[in-house]
Amino acid sequence: MKTIELTAPDGRLEAVLARPSGEGPWPGVVVIHDGVGFSADLRRTVGMLADYGYLTIAPNLFSRGRVRCIRAIFRALAFTGDGPPVRDVLAARDRLVAEPDCNGRTAVIGFCMGGGFALLVAPKGFDASAPFYPSLYGDYRAVLDGACPVVASYAQRDPILIGAPRKLDEALTELGVEHDIKVYPKVTHAFANVTPVDPLLRVTGLGYNEDASRDAWQRIFSFFDTHLTGAEK
Repeated sequence: MKTIELTAPDGRLEAVLARPSGEGPWPGVVVIHDGVGFSADLRRTVGMLADYGYLTIAPNLFSRGRVRCIRAIFRALAFTGDGPPVRDVLAARDRLVAEPDCNGRTAVIGFCMGGGFALLVAPKGFDASAPFYPSLYGDYRAVLDGACPVVASYAQRDPILIGAPRKLDEALTELGVEHDIKVYPKVTHAFANVTPVDPLLRVTGLGYNEDASRDAWQRIFSFFDTHLTGAEK
Protein backbone atom coordinates (compact mmCIF):
# COMPACT_ATOMS: atom_id res chain seq x y z
CA MET A 1 0.00 0.00 0.00
CA LYS A 2 1.32 3.44 -0.87
CA THR A 3 0.25 7.05 -0.57
CA ILE A 4 -0.19 8.83 -3.89
CA GLU A 5 -1.37 12.20 -5.15
CA LEU A 6 -4.42 12.45 -7.41
CA THR A 7 -5.20 15.27 -9.79
CA ALA A 8 -8.92 16.09 -9.86
CA PRO A 9 -10.84 18.95 -11.52
CA ASP A 10 -10.94 20.87 -8.22
CA GLY A 11 -7.29 20.36 -7.32
CA ARG A 12 -4.95 17.75 -5.94
CA LEU A 13 -5.79 15.30 -3.19
CA GLU A 14 -4.17 12.51 -1.25
CA ALA A 15 -5.09 8.86 -1.75
CA VAL A 16 -3.83 5.42 -0.84
CA LEU A 17 -3.42 2.72 -3.48
CA ALA A 18 -2.99 -1.01 -2.91
CA ARG A 19 -2.27 -3.75 -5.44
CA PRO A 20 -2.99 -7.45 -5.12
CA SER A 21 -0.09 -9.85 -5.16
CA GLY A 22 0.65 -11.72 -8.36
CA GLU A 23 -0.13 -10.60 -11.88
CA GLY A 24 -3.21 -8.72 -13.13
CA PRO A 25 -5.28 -7.53 -14.68
CA TRP A 26 -7.58 -6.96 -11.72
CA PRO A 27 -10.89 -5.19 -11.18
CA GLY A 28 -10.67 -1.82 -9.44
CA VAL A 29 -12.43 -0.68 -6.27
CA VAL A 30 -12.74 2.86 -4.90
CA VAL A 31 -13.26 3.05 -1.12
CA ILE A 32 -14.84 6.22 0.31
CA HIS A 33 -14.26 7.02 3.96
CA ASP A 34 -16.84 8.13 6.51
CA GLY A 35 -16.87 11.38 8.48
CA VAL A 36 -13.92 10.22 10.57
CA GLY A 37 -11.75 10.55 7.48
CA PHE A 38 -8.56 8.64 6.75
CA SER A 39 -8.27 6.14 9.59
CA ALA A 40 -6.49 2.91 10.43
CA ASP A 41 -9.76 1.11 9.75
CA LEU A 42 -9.96 2.61 6.26
CA ARG A 43 -6.43 1.43 5.50
CA ARG A 44 -7.31 -2.01 6.84
CA THR A 45 -10.26 -2.15 4.44
CA VAL A 46 -8.09 -1.09 1.50
CA GLY A 47 -5.57 -3.81 2.35
CA MET A 48 -8.29 -6.43 2.73
CA LEU A 49 -9.72 -5.64 -0.70
CA ALA A 50 -6.28 -5.82 -2.29
CA ASP A 51 -5.68 -9.18 -0.60
CA TYR A 52 -8.95 -10.41 -2.10
CA GLY A 53 -7.77 -9.45 -5.60
CA TYR A 54 -8.92 -5.90 -6.24
CA LEU A 55 -6.77 -2.96 -7.30
CA THR A 56 -7.95 -0.59 -4.59
CA ILE A 57 -7.79 3.17 -4.09
CA ALA A 58 -9.15 5.40 -1.32
CA PRO A 59 -9.22 9.17 -1.91
CA ASN A 60 -9.02 11.52 1.06
CA LEU A 61 -12.03 13.79 0.57
CA PHE A 62 -10.73 16.05 3.35
CA SER A 63 -7.45 16.78 1.53
CA ARG A 64 -8.31 20.45 0.98
CA GLY A 65 -9.20 21.15 4.60
CA ARG A 66 -11.76 19.39 6.75
CA VAL A 67 -14.25 22.24 7.30
CA ARG A 68 -14.26 23.35 3.68
CA CYS A 69 -14.60 19.78 2.45
CA ILE A 70 -17.39 18.86 4.86
CA ARG A 71 -19.45 21.80 3.64
CA ALA A 72 -18.99 20.68 0.04
CA ILE A 73 -19.76 17.10 1.01
CA PHE A 74 -23.10 17.87 2.60
CA ARG A 75 -24.11 20.17 -0.25
CA ALA A 76 -23.44 17.32 -2.64
CA LEU A 77 -25.23 14.71 -0.52
CA ALA A 78 -28.27 16.92 0.08
CA PHE A 79 -28.87 18.53 -3.27
CA THR A 80 -26.99 17.14 -6.24
CA GLY A 81 -25.10 14.27 -7.74
CA ASP A 82 -22.23 16.61 -8.52
CA GLY A 83 -19.73 18.83 -6.73
CA PRO A 84 -16.05 18.57 -5.73
CA PRO A 85 -16.38 15.37 -3.63
CA VAL A 86 -18.11 13.53 -6.48
CA ARG A 87 -15.48 14.71 -8.93
CA ASP A 88 -12.77 13.56 -6.52
CA VAL A 89 -14.28 10.07 -6.38
CA LEU A 90 -14.50 9.92 -10.17
CA ALA A 91 -10.87 11.06 -10.44
CA ALA A 92 -9.90 8.14 -8.18
CA ARG A 93 -11.86 5.76 -10.41
CA ASP A 94 -10.20 7.19 -13.52
CA ARG A 95 -6.79 6.65 -11.93
CA LEU A 96 -7.62 2.97 -11.43
CA VAL A 97 -8.85 2.52 -14.99
CA ALA A 98 -5.67 4.16 -16.31
CA GLU A 99 -3.52 1.57 -14.52
CA PRO A 100 -2.28 -1.07 -17.01
CA ASP A 101 -3.11 -3.86 -14.56
CA CYS A 102 -6.79 -2.84 -14.18
CA ASN A 103 -9.27 -4.90 -16.23
CA GLY A 104 -11.47 -1.83 -16.82
CA ARG A 105 -14.24 -2.82 -14.42
CA THR A 106 -14.75 -0.84 -11.24
CA ALA A 107 -16.85 -0.79 -8.10
CA VAL A 108 -17.27 1.70 -5.29
CA ILE A 109 -17.62 1.06 -1.56
CA GLY A 110 -18.47 3.68 1.05
CA PHE A 111 -19.29 3.99 4.73
CA CYS A 112 -21.96 6.35 6.12
CA MET A 113 -21.12 9.65 4.38
CA GLY A 114 -19.00 7.65 1.96
CA GLY A 115 -21.91 5.29 1.42
CA GLY A 116 -23.98 8.24 0.27
CA PHE A 117 -21.33 9.04 -2.31
CA ALA A 118 -21.21 5.39 -3.35
CA LEU A 119 -24.87 5.84 -4.30
CA LEU A 120 -24.40 9.28 -5.88
CA VAL A 121 -21.75 7.95 -8.26
CA ALA A 122 -23.55 4.67 -9.01
CA PRO A 123 -24.95 6.12 -12.29
CA LYS A 124 -21.54 7.50 -13.31
CA GLY A 125 -19.79 4.58 -14.95
CA PHE A 126 -19.19 2.09 -12.13
CA ASP A 127 -20.07 -1.58 -12.51
CA ALA A 128 -21.23 -2.10 -8.91
CA SER A 129 -21.83 -0.03 -5.77
CA ALA A 130 -21.64 -1.28 -2.18
CA PRO A 131 -22.76 1.32 0.37
CA PHE A 132 -22.69 0.62 4.10
CA TYR A 133 -25.42 2.55 6.00
CA PRO A 134 -25.38 5.32 3.38
CA SER A 135 -26.40 8.88 4.18
CA LEU A 136 -28.32 10.18 1.18
CA TYR A 137 -31.00 12.83 0.96
CA GLY A 138 -33.48 14.11 -1.60
CA ASP A 139 -35.19 12.17 -4.38
CA TYR A 140 -33.60 8.71 -4.45
CA ARG A 141 -35.19 7.90 -7.78
CA ALA A 142 -33.79 11.00 -9.51
CA VAL A 143 -30.32 10.50 -8.02
CA LEU A 144 -30.14 6.80 -8.93
CA ASP A 145 -31.53 6.90 -12.45
CA GLY A 146 -29.11 4.86 -14.57
CA ALA A 147 -27.35 3.35 -11.55
CA CYS A 148 -25.17 0.27 -11.68
CA PRO A 149 -26.13 -2.78 -9.57
CA VAL A 150 -26.18 -2.01 -5.84
CA VAL A 151 -25.46 -4.19 -2.80
CA ALA A 152 -26.33 -2.21 0.34
CA SER A 153 -26.04 -3.00 4.04
CA TYR A 154 -28.04 -1.30 6.80
CA ALA A 155 -28.52 -1.69 10.54
CA GLN A 156 -31.95 -2.29 12.06
CA ARG A 157 -31.20 -0.08 15.08
CA ASP A 158 -29.65 2.79 13.17
CA PRO A 159 -31.36 5.96 14.49
CA ILE A 160 -29.90 8.06 11.67
CA LEU A 161 -31.36 6.18 8.70
CA ILE A 162 -34.90 5.24 9.70
CA GLY A 163 -36.81 4.28 6.57
CA ALA A 164 -33.75 4.56 4.30
CA PRO A 165 -33.54 0.87 3.31
CA ARG A 166 -37.17 0.93 2.17
CA LYS A 167 -36.66 4.13 0.18
CA LEU A 168 -33.61 2.72 -1.55
CA ASP A 169 -35.33 -0.58 -2.33
CA GLU A 170 -38.38 1.18 -3.76
CA ALA A 171 -36.30 3.52 -5.92
CA LEU A 172 -34.07 0.79 -7.33
CA THR A 173 -37.05 -1.48 -7.96
CA GLU A 174 -38.89 1.27 -9.84
CA LEU A 175 -35.76 1.97 -11.90
CA GLY A 176 -35.18 -1.70 -12.70
CA VAL A 177 -31.72 -1.68 -11.10
CA GLU A 178 -30.41 -5.00 -9.83
CA HIS A 179 -29.94 -4.78 -6.08
CA ASP A 180 -29.35 -6.67 -2.86
CA ILE A 181 -30.36 -4.76 0.27
CA LYS A 182 -30.07 -6.30 3.70
CA VAL A 183 -30.94 -4.86 7.09
CA TYR A 184 -28.98 -6.49 9.91
CA PRO A 185 -30.96 -7.04 13.15
CA LYS A 186 -29.76 -6.02 16.60
CA VAL A 187 -26.95 -3.80 15.31
CA THR A 188 -26.74 -0.10 14.67
CA HIS A 189 -24.70 2.44 12.76
CA ALA A 190 -21.03 1.65 12.00
CA PHE A 191 -21.37 -2.11 12.55
CA ALA A 192 -18.68 -2.77 9.92
CA ASN A 193 -16.20 -0.19 11.22
CA VAL A 194 -13.47 -1.56 13.47
CA THR A 195 -13.09 1.48 15.70
CA PRO A 196 -13.03 1.92 19.50
CA VAL A 197 -16.41 2.62 21.07
CA ASP A 198 -17.17 3.79 24.60
CA PRO A 199 -18.52 0.82 26.66
CA LEU A 200 -21.64 2.81 27.59
CA LEU A 201 -22.45 3.26 23.89
CA ARG A 202 -21.64 -0.34 23.00
CA VAL A 203 -24.65 -1.60 25.01
CA THR A 204 -26.85 0.18 22.45
CA GLY A 205 -25.27 -1.94 19.71
CA LEU A 206 -23.18 0.93 18.35
CA GLY A 207 -19.89 -0.11 16.84
CA TYR A 208 -18.37 -3.15 15.24
CA ASN A 209 -20.34 -6.39 15.02
CA GLU A 210 -18.28 -9.27 13.71
CA ASP A 211 -21.15 -11.48 12.54
CA ALA A 212 -22.99 -8.74 10.65
CA SER A 213 -19.76 -7.39 9.16
CA ARG A 214 -18.64 -10.83 7.98
CA ASP A 215 -21.96 -11.52 6.32
CA ALA A 216 -22.03 -8.10 4.62
CA TRP A 217 -18.56 -8.59 3.18
CA GLN A 218 -19.44 -12.08 1.96
CA ARG A 219 -22.43 -10.61 0.11
CA ILE A 220 -20.28 -7.86 -1.36
CA PHE A 221 -17.53 -10.20 -2.55
CA SER A 222 -20.11 -12.50 -4.15
CA PHE A 223 -21.78 -9.52 -5.83
CA PHE A 224 -18.45 -8.17 -7.07
CA ASP A 225 -17.40 -11.59 -8.35
CA THR A 226 -20.49 -11.48 -10.55
CA HIS A 227 -20.13 -7.92 -11.82
CA LEU A 228 -16.40 -7.24 -11.92
CA THR A 229 -14.94 -10.24 -13.68
CA GLY A 230 -14.46 -10.44 -17.42
CA ALA A 231 -12.66 -8.62 -20.16
CA GLU A 232 -12.08 -4.91 -20.40
CA LYS A 233 -15.22 -2.89 -21.13
